[in-house]
Formats: sequence, structure tokens, C-alpha cells
Amino acid sequence: MIHTASLVHDDVIDDASSRRGKHTVNKIWGEKKAVLAGDLILSAASIALARIGNTAVVSILTQVIEDLVRGEFLQLGSKENENERFAHYLEKTFKKTASLIANSCKAVSVLGCPDPVVHEIAYQYGKNVGLAFQLIDDVLDFTSCSDRMGKPTSADLKLGLATGPVLFACQQFPEMNAMIMRRFSSPGDVDRARQYVLQSDGVQQTTYLAQRYCREAVREISKLRPSPERDALIQLSEIVLTRDK
Repeated sequence: MIHTASLVHDDVIDDASSRRGKHTVNKIWGEKKAVLAGDLILSAASIALARIGNTAVVSILTQVIEDLVRGEFLQLGSKENENERFAHYLEKTFKKTASLIANSCKAVSVLGCPDPVVHEIAYQYGKNVGLAFQLIDDVLDFTSCSDRMGKPTSADLKLGLATGPVLFACQQFPEMNAMIMRRFSSPGDVDRARQYVLQSDGVQQTTYLAQRYCREAVREISKLRPSPERDALIQLSEIVLTRDK
């Protein structure tokens, strides 16, 4: 529910008209009702969380909500320095996507096991899978078609966002720097930037980075004793890399 509420609010901020192949809440009912609908879903999640009655779990999952908002603020800004720019992108990616998965994994481990070592393994597994998931999502924005994705492709460029493939492409095509700083707002910027990305190895480099995060996720979860559940989590990290929508 926390995830769904964040998507409803995201679609308002991005003025998005489609999500998973369907019209967004804001497209059908307008922005005011969409904001309230997101708030309602979040309040239902908060009630469900409180019913668990575990203060540690409440604390862990409220951190997710804070990170989601901070991540959205990070997305509204940008960095002029190229090195800072990639760190900014990864921090935003953690807060907007990976924090939810990392802290959800940690919360479940807190409920199921008293060992802090296991809690940290669960957190690190979720963090790495979450980062890989978003990196692949950013790749698919360039390599998948709109019908497959269920939302418009090149959407990030149109929103003025420089994701992994763009930042890697910028290393080969420095002329992209100016476009990034003006958030692809000039006529032709989006199409030109897309072509630069496809001509570069930005997609491959971003995929390699996602693979590194998945390998780290597998390394972390492999610290637990063998079980069908552990094997399923290892398999999940492979699915993250091979999905096409």
C-alpha cells in the first residue's frame, strides 16, 4: 500500500496519463482526488502497520515513507558536477525505490527472527535488489516499447530526468551536459538525448551495474542457511535482471 500510494502521488507530480497499461487516477478523476486517494491508501497502510504492534517494525517502515518524500525532493534537483551527479542519482534511486524493498525485507526478518545479523542481511539483500530493479527500469525506458511497459517510454527524459543510461552516455558525449542541466527542455533535446544513449554503451553499463548489485544481493542472502525460501530469493534477483516490462 505504501508503494501504491507513492505511485498515485508520483503520477500527479509527473502529470502521467498511463500506468501499467491503464489510465492513472489523476487522468480519470483529476489531481485533487488523486492526491486524496494516495493519502487514503497511505493511512490504510499506517493502520495495518499499527495493528502489528511491533514498535521496531513501525519505526523501520515509517523510514520508508520519509525516504520516499526525500527521494522525490532529490529528483526535483540536479548537480552540475558529473561525479556528484551519479552519486545524487544513486541516492535518489535508493530513497525512491530500494529503501522500500530493503526496509520491508528487514521488517519481515525482525518479525521472524531475533538475530540482528539476519536483520542486516535482509536489509542488504533488499537494498541491492531494489537498486538493481530501478536500474533495469531505467534501461527499459530506452529499450522497451510503450505497449510492453504499460507506460510511455522515454518518460524520464520528457520529465527532465537524467537516469543511469543518460549519465553513462554523457561520458562518451560530453555535449549532453548542457541538455542535462537544462533538463532536456529545449526543442529536440529529448530525441537527441535518446539517440546519444542508444549510440553509446549507456544501456550496457547500466545493466552491468544492475548485475553487480544483484551479485551482491545473492552474496548477502547466501549467508543464511540453505532453504527453499533462500533459493527463491536468489531466483528473484535473477528475475529482476531478465524482466522486460
